[in-house]
Amino acid sequence: MKVILLETVKALGKRGDIKEVADGYARNYLIPKKLAVEATPANIRRFEEEKAQIRAREIQEEAEARELAGKINGVVLHFSAKAGEGGKLFGSITGKEICDELAKTTGIEVDKKKLALAEPVKSTGRHTVKVHLYPGVTADFILEVTATE
Repeated sequence: MKVILLETVKALGKRGDIKEVADGYARNYLIPKKLAVEATPANIRRFEEEKAQIRAREIQEEAEARELAGKINGVVLHFSAKAGEGGKLFGSITGKEICDELAKTTGIEVDKKKLALAEPVKSTGRHTVKVHLYPGVTADFILEVTATE
């Protein structure tokens, strides 16, 4: 029996694949667990339409991410924090604080998980921060940290 996989099934295939499987495997396992549907011409046509809609949505999301990247690239955020000798901060500047300042400065809200910070910023100076907006789309901005008295 030919089936269209609705979910990725280990050792069988990925979502959207059309596979030939044993009748019993399809009727007793894949179809009842909503992992697959029978590959009738109507189901194949419907699934192809869904794929086209998903592709169109992904293209639009990538275009929006590239537009945001253009707005974020080159932005300079200024922070002031108490620092000791050698420019070492007494605290740190976290991802949440960076995202809040970015939203305040540019009006673009970014999730802190999308920042490529290995650890919070703990020293004065200029730091380049990378933001992952979409797979394959990143933007860089500068974080300028100065010491306060």
